[in-house]
Amino acid sequence: MSGTRERIEAIPGEMTWRSDDVPALARPAGFSGWWRVIRRGIPAILVLLIGVILILPMRGIEKLLHGPRRPWTGPHVQIVCRLVLICIGLGWRRQGQPMRGPGAIVANHSSWLDILTMNAALPIFFVSKAEVRGWPGINILTAVTNTHFVVRDPKFARQQAREFAARVRAGHRLLFFPEGTSTDGRRVLPFKPTLFQGFLDPELPEALAIQPMSVAYHAPSGCDPRFYGWWGDMGLGDHLLAVLSAPHQGRVEVVLLPPVPVAGETRKTLALKTCESVREGLDAALGEADNQD
Repeated sequence: MSGTRERIEAIPGEMTWRSDDVPALARPAGFSGWWRVIRRGIPAILVLLIGVILILPMRGIEKLLHGPRRPWTGPHVQIVCRLVLICIGLGWRRQGQPMRGPGAIVANHSSWLDILTMNAALPIFFVSKAEVRGWPGINILTAVTNTHFVVRDPKFARQQAREFAARVRAGHRLLFFPEGTSTDGRRVLPFKPTLFQGFLDPELPEALAIQPMSVAYHAPSGCDPRFYGWWGDMGLGDHLLAVLSAPHQGRVEVVLLPPVPVAGETRKTLALKTCESVREGLDAALGEADNQD
């Protein structure tokens, strides 16, 4: 990896991490490859569809009994995502404990699989750019997980800060990707301080904290270590087929790290402290796996 040239490219409203050394995505090979796609994909789709059908009336009753709180939605999505991972065959485990009290989570971003693996670890609600609403397939997952969409426009900053504060007060555990882009899953990019401004809003609880989360994907034996990473110009359909058709699946490790209290911090110090924690957690998880191999 040392000779690989990496760069961040900016287009209007978006930052994208790219690498000149992009692994080729394997296509399903022969009958056995397509059979694995069918055997894993169809049950996963059925689980997601059933999950969506069940969550609609659940949210209606939940709203009547609990208002803006979501005591049922989070655990329901967690169960659905765990079942989907079982269908796909991707193993997972969680280290550490979710923080108690009000707050949010920040994590590294590697793949579309993050929606499944992070929700499987604990009940969370993603914060994502508004454009994701239009992505085929992904938009279904964001609907199921009650994703909080934001517009990257300064004129909406105050309004979005109030919406964020309201969800935190309602007990929602929001998850942010402060890198602003996905990578190959082997690194953590610097966190953007501007994304932490919302944590300093005076309407938020005084005991607010941010819990760093490191998510480490371990490729199937014999595959490129970046097998589960989805970044740059990789097609979603091609990457999905590559994952589903793999003869054997790897695993993912979700590491919950000590929370960082917001009190007394600035957006820059919060970005630095949480980024360092996530990077150390990822390096430790990947290093431990490499030593075992």
